Amino acid sequence: MENLWIELKQKFKSHCEQNGFTKVILGLSGGLDSALVSVLAADVLGGENVTAIMMRTNFTSSLSIDIAREIAKFNNLNYHEVDIQNLIDIETVYLKNLFGQQPKSIVLENLQARARAKLLMAWSNQFGGVVLACSNKSEILTGYCTLYGDTCGAFVPLGNIYKSDIFKLAKYINGINRVLPQEVIIRAPSAELALNQKDENSLPSYDILDDILKQYVDEKLSVEQIVNSGKDFATVERVIKLYQTSAFKRKQIPPIL
Repeated sequence: MENLWIELKQKFKSHCEQNGFTKVILGLSGGLDSALVSVLAADVLGGENVTAIMMRTNFTSSLSIDIAREIAKFNNLNYHEVDIQNLIDIETVYLKNLFGQQPKSIVLENLQARARAKLLMAWSNQFGGVVLACSNKSEILTGYCTLYGDTCGAFVPLGNIYKSDIFKLAKYINGINRVLPQEVIIRAPSAELALNQKDENSLPSYDILDDILKQYVDEKLSVEQIVNSGKDFATVERVIKLYQTSAFKRKQIPPIL
């Protein structure tokens, strides 16, 4: 993990210098990915040059807000909290009238992600700085992300790191210097776009998911070889289908470190 963190900081610094980025903006959700991106950015650029915006809705838990505040405090971030529920409500009513029926749950979930992206980009236009996308490799490979939503940004710092490794990296960093509240590392991952939503409701556990993805994508193993390594056939088939059907998303992802 030490080498990974060093390389990540070097690549982040180099990418910013090559493109003239001195200030960055991100949505600080209370989840681990955006937490780690904010720590990385603050370590490289200084917390005063990292604008972190908590954009809460009715689905945002009090724990997420508390976590975001602690991360901002630990890392001296330029932190803001805004309530975007009114924006979601207005767009929901508009779409209901346009469709002649209640928008599907997936529509309402993606509305939230895209409303956040629009706000971040508007902030970037108004005050300067580039937006960072906080997706990880597991999400990108399976399409568990929203185009023009959480994939929006100038580049993706964690886009080449699997979620299971992000947990390990966060624990390593916190062992050196407490820059993250423990709750953000141990809590169940959730996009908080719907009531009681958890990543595991849509994906296998990250340990299983990442192991299959590493074998299929990185090691180029066949389905048969992966199943023979001890994986459940139905799970392998499901993960590979997610990978194959989300290729169109990966083609539109910003540059990945």
